[in-house]
Amino acid sequence: MTPRRHVVAFVCLGVLASCNALVAQDTVPPGYGTLKRDDIVVRFATGNIEIQCLPLDEQVIRLLATDTYKSLTQLMQSRQDDITAAAERAGVVKPTLVLVTFYGLVPQTRFNPEDLNISSRGRLFRPAGIVPLSPTWGSYQLDARQQAVAIYLFEDGITFRESLSVSYQGLTNESWGRALRLLDQERSRVRARAQASPPTGSP
Repeated sequence: MTPRRHVVAFVCLGVLASCNALVAQDTVPPGYGTLKRDDIVVRFATGNIEIQCLPLDEQVIRLLATDTYKSLTQLMQSRQDDITAAAERAGVVKPTLVLVTFYGLVPQTRFNPEDLNISSRGRLFRPAGIVPLSPTWGSYQLDARQQAVAIYLFEDGITFRESLSVSYQGLTNESWGRALRLLDQERSRVRARAQASPPTGSP
């Protein structure tokens, strides 16, 4: 393994291990969250397709229901090699991961994965890498009710503790502000639950 690949692999494993600095900052243990994915996912439609974006940041997914948290963690673990390789190709040392879903609303709908961007703290972030999860991804075309899912890698710098926007081909969605309020409320409740009882699934 080359020195550069070793560094990227090490950092990506750190991302999967849940960004220790962020965990320490949040002090929110897993196993107490109750939010659903639909509570916080950024969702908007162009007329032909619906787009869904779910941050895979540890400070976000720890506030989801336990089964959802475990499922997303296992997903990232199962694709760790692909994430590491994509980060290395892009030269991104500490990628921010987002789960993106394109959902067809009408037959023979085409989509362009590279057109999805995130704006955070006044900066525009374009995809640095993409790890497809669906066999339909490579065709860039969907039938009605068909979906294509991928893990997007963005450069470090996006914060999910502040408002941000997601854009696609001229359309911009700023609904993350609503998710922020739910996450802040749930974070307080999780801390209270953690003090009062053991996490879900504990013996």
